Amino acid sequence: METKFIPNNFKLPKILKTEKFILRMLTADDVAKDYEAVMASLKRLKGVFGPENPWPEESLTFKQDLEDLKWHEKEFKKRSSFAYTVMNPDESRCLGCVYILPSDNRQYDAMIVLWVRKSELANSLDEKLFSVVQDWLDKKWPFKTVAYPGRKITWDKFLND
Repeated sequence: METKFIPNNFKLPKILKTEKFILRMLTADDVAKDYEAVMASLKRLKGVFGPENPWPEESLTFKQDLEDLKWHEKEFKKRSSFAYTVMNPDESRCLGCVYILPSDNRQYDAMIVLWVRKSELANSLDEKLFSVVQDWLDKKWPFKTVAYPGRKITWDKFLND
């Protein structure tokens, strides 16, 4: 019997608004803004999904990004993983993404990967987003144990424990 990532009766948070950003479901309609954010931050994003994960490749095309976003949207609707885009308050610019994923490490219910575009590092957006996401997951999501590989636990420890 397959274990559900989240309970069927769990009401998914649709949106999270702060003064600095909006967090909402990533959709295929976001591809232009998402692609621009990824390509502007290629070197910074290497390894965000783990040391062996090649995403994003320098050769990433707009079409490939569109296919990725369609896949993320499908997974969100199936409730098997959740990709949220991080937009500025007027939604004119993608600032990053947050991924809520099932954990391969049995010590954790979920793993969280998040990133912000390189240009937002000077604004401390990475730290602000990380803090807000931790609080949001603690208060609004049904997980008991959440891993933040590459942040609160090293990728090596997460992958090998």
